[in-house]
Amino acid sequence: MIKLVGIAGSLRRRSYNRGLLRAAAESLPDGVTLQAASIDDVPLYNGDIEQEQGIPASVARLKSEIEAADGLLLVTPEYNNGIPGVFKNAIDWASRPPADGVRIFTGKPVALIGASPGGFGTVLSQSGWLPVLRTLGTQLWVEQRLLVSRAGERFDQEGNLVDDGTRQQLAQFMAGFAQYVQRCLDARPK
Repeated sequence: MIKLVGIAGSLRRRSYNRGLLRAAAESLPDGVTLQAASIDDVPLYNGDIEQEQGIPASVARLKSEIEAADGLLLVTPEYNNGIPGVFKNAIDWASRPPADGVRIFTGKPVALIGASPGGFGTVLSQSGWLPVLRTLGTQLWVEQRLLVSRAGERFDQEGNLVDDGTRQQLAQFMAGFAQYVQRCLDARPK
């Protein structure tokens, strides 16, 4: 059984990216599970808080969920042609302290997907994640891309994916990512 964890980088309840994460969980091949992790209650990173109070409970939970998973799916919106601050903040917190970041992220298979109302999907946001994921030492899966453009035509008012073509692409993407995660697991020293 392959266990994935997915994080949607939007705080909106009916966001396209939360809907895309839900659809991803419904589009998995047999033998794969996907748990949605929330960043809703992750505070803004502040080194003083970390030093004086330690890691907040919401961050400890997120770190635990990422660490327990075989692979990580980042479902990223694109705000002003880049990574949403709230999403980057959550990953920054999860990498603290540095020894935890190494333990949690190094070698972790990661995939990126995203949905945007614009015509280019989340191409710039996904590209913006590349140096972050490289710095964290993840194993980014790059064999496929999923850039959902014109999301307003593909999701309903509740943020649910209703476009069959996008669902098929998503199922292919998730099957490919699951195969990659399995290859990574098989390559680990026994």
